[in-house]
Amino acid sequence: MKHDSYNEIQQRGRFDFPIAFYYVDRTHPRFYMPYHWHMEFEILHIIQGRFVLSLNEQTVHAEAGDVVFIRDGIIHGGHPDSSDCLYECVVFDLQKFLKNDISGKDRIDAVLSHELRVNNYLPHGRSGIQSIVELLFHAIREQKNGYEFLVLGMLYAFFGVIFKEGLFHQPQFSEQEQQVDRQHIIQIKRALHLIDERYAESISLDDMADAAGLSPNYFCKFFKRMTHRSPIEYLTRYRIEMACTKLKNEDAPITAIAYDCGFHDVSYFIKTFHRYKKISPGKFRKADLRTHG
Repeated sequence: MKHDSYNEIQQRGRFDFPIAFYYVDRTHPRFYMPYHWHMEFEILHIIQGRFVLSLNEQTVHAEAGDVVFIRDGIIHGGHPDSSDCLYECVVFDLQKFLKNDISGKDRIDAVLSHELRVNNYLPHGRSGIQSIVELLFHAIREQKNGYEFLVLGMLYAFFGVIFKEGLFHQPQFSEQEQQVDRQHIIQIKRALHLIDERYAESISLDDMADAAGLSPNYFCKFFKRMTHRSPIEYLTRYRIEMACTKLKNEDAPITAIAYDCGFHDVSYFIKTFHRYKKISPGKFRKADLRTHG
């Protein structure tokens, strides 16, 4: 398997309607979005509060009403910038949805081939994008009879406004610069894949640097430039987020979850969990049960 094919692979929605919806509040285990990538496109909508999102090396500070468009293959992740943050997103296969439509085929092909890039940051109050996205998410949330037509219509409307208002651009880099950029992204993806596959094991800085094919010193600098965290800090955060998922979905004792997430000292796990989540693992689990019980 080629390293650049490592990505978040999962079935989105139904086979005949490949779109997935996520609603994220502070009780959601992915409230802090771990860095990942996928070969589908994504539309993210901030409902309330503020969220800081990293897209490759670009940082977006989004607030209530803002929309962020994430193209395929982009390494992205982020964190809430306010305790009341709420956001929702849809991940969809653009190629399956719109590529075969003859009337807009050339434009969609240009987006798929990255000849044209939709602007990542679409702030509220401009161009009517927000109202279209709100209708899109409302249809997906309710899933009433015939909602598929509404979703498809809103996707057409979304891209219609994008092209009408010129909310896209052409890459301004030379082919050589793009090649170097792609190589750096692939190297970081190798390290992220290692963390995703082996977070329960002991992973050193050297292990991550080796996976990326970089010296430890250069790897640290480049990783921090991409994710705004050191590799070890990111690994710790990732383990805590995986622990949250297990606390929500499994009945295993907290000690077992700590070990399953790469923490070999339970007291250190509890202390670290509280530092990131401002709550103990036990109270986090009970709070989730009260919310969803």
